[in-house]
Amino acid sequence: MMKYDYLVVGAGLFGATFAYEAKKRGKTCLVIDRRDHIAGNVYTKEVSGINVHVYGAHIFHTSDKAIWDYVGQFAEFNNYINSPMAVYKDELYNLPFNMNTFSKMWGIKTPAEAKDIIDKQKAEYSIDEPKNLEEQALSLAGKDVYEKLIKGYTQKQWGRKCTELPAFIIKRLPMRFRYDNNYFNDRYQGIPMGGYTKIVEKMLDGIDVKVNEDFFDLKKSGKLSDGTEVEYDRILFTGQIDEYFESKFGPLEYRSVRFETEELDTDNYQGNAVVNYTEYEVPYTRIIEHKHFEFGEQPTTIISREYSSEWKPGVEPYYPVNNDKNNALYEKYAAEAKREGNVIFGGRLGQYKYYDMDKVVAAALDCVREEFE
Repeated sequence: MMKYDYLVVGAGLFGATFAYEAKKRGKTCLVIDRRDHIAGNVYTKEVSGINVHVYGAHIFHTSDKAIWDYVGQFAEFNNYINSPMAVYKDELYNLPFNMNTFSKMWGIKTPAEAKDIIDKQKAEYSIDEPKNLEEQALSLAGKDVYEKLIKGYTQKQWGRKCTELPAFIIKRLPMRFRYDNNYFNDRYQGIPMGGYTKIVEKMLDGIDVKVNEDFFDLKKSGKLSDGTEVEYDRILFTGQIDEYFESKFGPLEYRSVRFETEELDTDNYQGNAVVNYTEYEVPYTRIIEHKHFEFGEQPTTIISREYSSEWKPGVEPYYPVNNDKNNALYEKYAAEAKREGNVIFGGRLGQYKYYDMDKVVAAALDCVREEFE
């Protein structure tokens, strides 16, 4: 019989941060994960000397110095700046939308020229109250930017026509009228040297961790897969909140992502870490070339094509679909969660909320303060 103060379900950033802080406070934790590895979706795996972002590109960025310093105790970050490219048919554009984008699109040079074109295109539609994502995008960026860089990519990402998606998904579109390809506005940005997995390994050092373990099997039998009996006082659950409650109010919706990863016999495939494919007819949303996150000079390269899809049981859920219907359903589960007493729900699946990595760590630390202070 093994006895713990906390059972932490999920070895991603949220669970690992909580377990690390709990251990510092003298608490015992058992961390379990369904998958065969720790680190959740930030898991990186070294292949041919390249740290592969197995579940898609993860660039750590934040404006919160406290969070930057906190994560920095577990890894040294390089000076990578996220500057993705976009391909539309035979045209190549810089992202985010900035003067490099507009200059390439319209053959202009000055911010005044770009603003004039965008304002004229927006005026053609005179949309005061956008009813869907298409109208919202047209009212913010005009026809050219929408048709070439937003429409196809968004429809692939969400699996629905833009006219069927709510306007709030793009409440605003950053339009930079300067020559600046830095995707994020945050003060701090980079990739941990050696990959994200090492961060989580350091967080979980000295803590009992079991992978290939299903929480619901443990809950039912009281035993791990090796037969060890386990008791615990409280649970931190970072899985799907609707699954925890056996979808009693109905299932929440998620989007998922499928990856096709291959090693190529070339030292440089696309010249950039992230290239989006915005044309709807191209089935994948983007191609990641992993070595460029860490300025790699290996003789071969590894790329991953990303395909967005509807989530279904047995597939990893990635993004909550935070429309009015799902948010209302989540509130029912959140109310039920408050009545659980000895269970804390955290992370993007436990709280049905999209989090950037810095926000995951911040939310986990908030959870720690609520629990221990």
